[in-house]
Amino acid sequence: MDPYKASYGVEDPEYAVTQLAQTTMRSELGKLSLDKVFRERESLNASIVDAINQAADCWGIRCLRYEIKDIHVPPRVKESMQMQVEAERRKRATVLESEGTRESAINVAEGKKQAQILASEAEKAEQINQAAGEASAVLAKAKAKAEAIRILAAALTQHNGNAAASLTVAEQYVSAFSKLAKDSNTILLPSNPGDVTSMVAQAMGVYGALTKASVPGTQDSVSSGNSTDVQGTDASLNEELDRVKLS
Repeated sequence: MDPYKASYGVEDPEYAVTQLAQTTMRSELGKLSLDKVFRERESLNASIVDAINQAADCWGIRCLRYEIKDIHVPPRVKESMQMQVEAERRKRATVLESEGTRESAINVAEGKKQAQILASEAEKAEQINQAAGEASAVLAKAKAKAEAIRILAAALTQHNGNAAASLTVAEQYVSAFSKLAKDSNTILLPSNPGDVTSMVAQAMGVYGALTKASVPGTQDSVSSGNSTDVQGTDASLNEELDRVKLS
């Protein structure tokens, strides 16, 4: 405080400062909305201190601190402010709820989308794997069948190969008739099912006809071969037929 300026610059320094503080406070309050006055009290005090110091410099007075203790408003204004605050709170709650609902719907839709994409990709992969497995199985069966045919062809070219094949066909023919009664109620039998020799002869006849039709030169070579081997083969076939009859 400057005593000279306070004595000659103003008549009543205390009264002048009080009036200046009130005027400045009204001016600063007018710059703010009513709901911000209660929230920004500290900044309001600082603004009033700066305004007082600028105006009272010629009076030799300096304000160090200014504090607004309380703000009293009319009941209607206070009620209106309360309603405004409640409306603002409801508005914010509604906005937050709507945003939450929107985010939830977006998340659900995104989840369904991802689930459908993953399901379609899984189905696609399953179909590809199944197709690859079926292709591998078909290829493996074809290779195995081709190898079996090559082995069978090589065996037929060996000594007495046709006779061995005839015996195998005869055994399978008899075995097939023995299983007919087990697998179905409808049974197809030849005219003389009790004659096993006739059944075997029919099977061997079919095989011989197929052999002659597919490899004509092979039958001629067998017919012109060693008669001793053919007789030995016939004897083996007769023994096998006797064994089938006994069984």
